Amino acid sequence: MKRLKQFFWIFMFSFIGEFLSLVSPVAIPGSVIGMVLLFLALHYKWIKMVQVEEVGSWLTDNMAIFFVPAGVALMTNFNILGDIWWQLLVTVIITTSLMIAFVGLIVQWLKRRKDRKDKHQQAEKQHSAVSGKEEMI
Repeated sequence: MKRLKQFFWIFMFSFIGEFLSLVSPVAIPGSVIGMVLLFLALHYKWIKMVQVEEVGSWLTDNMAIFFVPAGVALMTNFNILGDIWWQLLVTVIITTSLMIAFVGLIVQWLKRRKDRKDKHQQAEKQHSAVSGKEEMI
C-alpha cells in the first residue's frame, strides 16, 4: 500500500504536468513540468520526501527501461535519420561544445565570486581579531 501511495504522488504530478503542457501555449514537455512541480512540492514541504522516496529511488535505479521505447522509435525511423545523420552529428557537436563552454564560464564565474566572498570574510575576521586585541590593550 505504501508503494502504491508513492506511485500515486509521482503519477499525479506527471499527470498535472501533461495537462498543463496540453493547455499551455508554450511548448514544454509535460514530464518536465511535472518534475518541476514535484520538486517545488518537495522543496516547500507540501509533500514529504518519505512520501515518494522509495518509489523514486526505484525508478531512478531502473531508468534504463525508460529508454527502450525511445531506442525502438529511433530504429523504426532509421530510414529518415539515415538521410540527415550528418546534420544531426553537426548539431550534436556544436551544441555539446557550446554547453561545455557555457558551463565552464558559469563555473569560473561562481568560483571567482566565492573566492572574493571568502577573501572578504577572511579580511573581516582579521579586522575583528585585530580590533579585539586593541580593546584588550
